[in-house]
Amino acid sequence: MFSKKPEMSFFLRFFLFKLITFDSKYFTMSLENNIMEAMKIAMKNKDQSALAALRAVKSELILAKTSGNSTGEFSEADENKLLQKLVKQRKESAAIFSSQNREDLAQPELDQAAIISTFLPEQMTEEAVEKVIVEVIAQAGANSMKDMGKVMGIVNGKLAGKADGKTISGIVKRILSN
Repeated sequence: MFSKKPEMSFFLRFFLFKLITFDSKYFTMSLENNIMEAMKIAMKNKDQSALAALRAVKSELILAKTSGNSTGEFSEADENKLLQKLVKQRKESAAIFSSQNREDLAQPELDQAAIISTFLPEQMTEEAVEKVIVEVIAQAGANSMKDMGKVMGIVNGKLAGKADGKTISGIVKRILSN
């Protein structure tokens, strides 16, 4: 007689959570608090893949905060670097698994990478990245591959967390080699 209410996916619930808290006092929540809230949602939905990804992020945050070099507080840029590192690890693992025809192991890695990347700021398009790189090359007066290190340093500083280093490197090489 009564049909069971369909469960919302982790992404949908987390997206709604972010929308609801956008104008509230929780908008300025730290990454650690956002991870904990998302873990609660994943536990309620029994989403093991999301839970594994979120636990990995929480573990890395705790390790980074308690390491000897750390002051215990993380800037947003540091949090983004950590998240990008975790996404990159998952994607590299998935690529290795795929090359060995182990799609059963590659898919969970890709799922986890997608979940972790929801906590990253929106990534810039290649066109936008190229525009910034062209501006930096003009400002720095770079005209050969010898200047790539100088250009990369400036661009990475400007686009920290907004673009993948591999993408930036590829565009800088392409432009400077012309």
